[in-house]
Amino acid sequence: MRRGIPLSVMLCTLAVLASPTSASAEDTPVTLEVTGGGLGITVPAGPVDLGSTTVSSSPQTVTHQLGNVTVTDQRGGTAGWTATAQAVDFIGPNNTTISVSAPNSSRYYTPQASVIGVATVTPSDLNPMYPPGPVQVATQVSGSNSATWNPTISITVPANSLAGTYTSTITHSVA
Repeated sequence: MRRGIPLSVMLCTLAVLASPTSASAEDTPVTLEVTGGGLGITVPAGPVDLGSTTVSSSPQTVTHQLGNVTVTDQRGGTAGWTATAQAVDFIGPNNTTISVSAPNSSRYYTPQASVIGVATVTPSDLNPMYPPGPVQVATQVSGSNSATWNPTISITVPANSLAGTYTSTITHSVA
């Protein structure tokens, strides 16, 4: 045996140096909130002139595009939405009316919408334009999205209608 540090002390010292030091870790839960916005619809400001026809002894049809309608969904979820439309009767000279609720008296032709974001938007024509009915339905929504379309409005003017200007209101809503 050599003089110096005994072998047992050297092994013990090596064992202490080789053993890992204990570490400590703690977790902190964190959250992040993403807030959603609203669901809205914009329509042409109007008045929109649908055109004209002449007085006739037979029914005449006037057809014209309304202008862009846009649904904006900033809710940031997965719920779909439905856009509806309706019109009220056209009122003309001497309070005469052109009905929008009689069969084939009025139509709302709905084209495919231009979609931004994630949503499957399906068009649906409305015939007649009263009572209210769906014109675009969004499904498979994820996050924010928007859809824009330009409907074509068709009104049948009855035979022997009085000459003059007739007015109505088309109302769009989204839910």
